[in-house]
Amino acid sequence: MEKYMKMAFLEAEKGIEAADGGPFGAVIVKNGEVIATGHNMVVKTNDPTAHAEMVAIREASRKLGTFHLEGCTLYVTGEPCPMCFAAIHWAHLEKVVYCNTKAEAAAIGFDDSLIYEIMEAKREDPVRFEHTPSKECRELFRKWYENPNRVLY
Repeated sequence: MEKYMKMAFLEAEKGIEAADGGPFGAVIVKNGEVIATGHNMVVKTNDPTAHAEMVAIREASRKLGTFHLEGCTLYVTGEPCPMCFAAIHWAHLEKVVYCNTKAEAAAIGFDDSLIYEIMEAKREDPVRFEHTPSKECRELFRKWYENPNRVLY
């Protein structure tokens, strides 16, 4: 097992032993330096977004003082779920290396197929989304857009 993947594996084991969440560990590396590690903390924090990747991305962003993680590689013990996939792209990570596939994760109870099926319009979304346009909300967007100090991300 490659050095950084081994670190992600050990991080996942730490989370399993502490009963913090699922069997997922992550390590973010930049220029050969470990920037952040994390393991699944969903159970410990009662936060459904506290996946290993999210924990590591949050820590790396804090340490580097930026929300763009260009030049960073994420090593993770499982193929990223749709939420983490999106966060990886929002964070501008350069590369992701993973071990177990989403099919292997599904086989042990971490099945994201519902989300993929909704995204691919193969299944009706059980969550109701309701669009309620308003002048006031459009004004928020205009204010932000016209702000010369706005920061794009």
